[in-house]
Amino acid sequence: MWVVTRRRVVQSVVGGMFALLPAATVAPRLRVPGGEGVLDPGTVDKYVTRLVVPSTMPQSGGGVAGRIDHYVIGVRQFRQQVLPPGLPATTVWGYGSTLHPRSFHYPAFTVEARSGTPVRVRWKNQLFDRKGRYLPHLLPVDPTLHWANPPGGTSARDTRPGFRSTPGAYSGPVPIVTHLHGGKSMEESDGYTEAWYLPDAVDLPAGCAEVGSFYAEFKDKFEDRFGDAWGRGDAVFQYANAERASTFWFHDHALGVTRLNVYAGLAGFYLLRGGPADLPDGVLPGPAPRAGDPPGRKYYEIPLAIQDRSFHVDGSLYYPAGRTAFDGFNGPYIPASDIPPIWNPEFFGNTMVTNGRTWPVLQVEPRRYRFRLLNGCNSRYLILKVVTRPLAHRPTAPALPFWQIGSEGGFLPAPVRRDQVLIAPAERADVIVDFTSVPVGTELYLINEGPDKAFQGGKAGTDFSPADPATTGQVMKLTVGALTTPDTTVPPSQLSLPPLKPLGKASRIRRLSLSEQNSTSLPHVGPRHILLGTLDRNGAAVPMHWDDPVTENPALGATEIWEIHNLTKDAHPIHIHEVQFQLLDRQRAGRAARPAEPWERGFKDTAIAYPGAVTRLKATFDRAGRYVWHCHMLEHEDNEMMRPYTVG
Repeated sequence: MWVVTRRRVVQSVVGGMFALLPAATVAPRLRVPGGEGVLDPGTVDKYVTRLVVPSTMPQSGGGVAGRIDHYVIGVRQFRQQVLPPGLPATTVWGYGSTLHPRSFHYPAFTVEARSGTPVRVRWKNQLFDRKGRYLPHLLPVDPTLHWANPPGGTSARDTRPGFRSTPGAYSGPVPIVTHLHGGKSMEESDGYTEAWYLPDAVDLPAGCAEVGSFYAEFKDKFEDRFGDAWGRGDAVFQYANAERASTFWFHDHALGVTRLNVYAGLAGFYLLRGGPADLPDGVLPGPAPRAGDPPGRKYYEIPLAIQDRSFHVDGSLYYPAGRTAFDGFNGPYIPASDIPPIWNPEFFGNTMVTNGRTWPVLQVEPRRYRFRLLNGCNSRYLILKVVTRPLAHRPTAPALPFWQIGSEGGFLPAPVRRDQVLIAPAERADVIVDFTSVPVGTELYLINEGPDKAFQGGKAGTDFSPADPATTGQVMKLTVGALTTPDTTVPPSQLSLPPLKPLGKASRIRRLSLSEQNSTSLPHVGPRHILLGTLDRNGAAVPMHWDDPVTENPALGATEIWEIHNLTKDAHPIHIHEVQFQLLDRQRAGRAARPAEPWERGFKDTAIAYPGAVTRLKATFDRAGRYVWHCHMLEHEDNEMMRPYTVG
């Protein structure tokens, strides 16, 4: 068990072996706007909690063995010890199997999928209390955004409401809809942002919209296709799992509240294995968790969901309740101006959380490990390194390299040795870290040198200050213990990865834009929202809002190049639903095009569009339907930096 004092670990059990851990370093305070009641991250002990390796999501049965995997996955509110023992637990939201109450966790247990075997999930919104009454949001919802807007009823849902006075935060029932990020899904199973639904609560307000404007259409299509009826407060999605073996993840995608629902805890891994684009067992480090594993089993393949969070002193999640936290603007807000009163253009937490625990510790053996890295932050870019010392006020030399073997769309053409891994929100990096030559007893640290603000490109220490080395610059600790079984896996430098077939010739090039808009009534205040759009014949941006007519409409089966012109000062992670694309190159004005980096030359679903540059992506659109593309900085996505597109 863990025995923790306020500032010192007395004794700990790590990976079944006793180890004395040093007292956590008292870090300089990283200030977070929000006034009194925000927990000082310098008072949070580091490396006293063992890393949680997510278990596998239990199946529900009900299908024909070997033909389809069935799940019933709910979303519930519960308390979890995110901060170290001795500090209060945190109320979070999380996914779990409704048949196994102990499976609810933040982040979710991992869905293990097999190539060629479909997965069917009944996603249930269970955000209600034991009496069946709906639970309001844990965080402040800005109702002035273009959002799901259940109070608008069926005639005004999925809109930007008009207000005669500045409203407070929305306190009604919470809409959700889950998106499998990276999967190639039919439109009715993609988690379309306007196909949300409220919980099946006993006290839903009269006249509110219970579902989004595309829910009924997609419900009918799914039921006609598969014959499995949707119910009140749920939706049923099916994933064909015909993609390459990959690291996917699932998260909420409800219109205008994605940033809050994901921040509250709605995210989890979905790992697709097998098929011709995978490697045989024993080649890569393993095992990963499997259903029925005995207690205490050691894992050498571990998914790592890295997120930033802030907390109140009572353990509850902190998220800004007003615009002043971002730029100090105190109004006037809507309707006296066009500035939303609550929405923040970006958010950066003051603690780092990995797999649902702040600053955890993992005991490793002197062998190779496979880490599936996910940047699950709302806005923060990560630059990850493995080092020997956690505290440094300048970029630190790495102690061990990463060998990246895969990205969002599966394995790369060849392993890439990297001293550090830059990973944008929603990107994944499948890496091997080789500890075989590290002496037993060595302490290593996974650190972050990305900035504590919006990333604009460049190099840490030269173009921007790295994250606070005492807080957000630290992620987790790795202590090297004794080897328990021989490592027979293939060294990463000798790996031969599955072949990758490039996409064919493009039939069309689309010119797209990323832009910001400041207030029209208060021009010095901005941004009020961030927009996607197109370019006109003269090369000028034509910004578009979410509800403007569709401008991206590839023909079914078409291969296209999308040129993304970033006219803002920030780097944006651009995600296109339904497809895995190839990143071709980037080009700044007056310079030669620079090809994709070696670690970007596999298939991807999210790519960094740098400021002042044109980023070119190639994709084949082989499923008809209505999908979306957007920035995956969630604060941007929730305020207009998302557009629908149609195929066929």
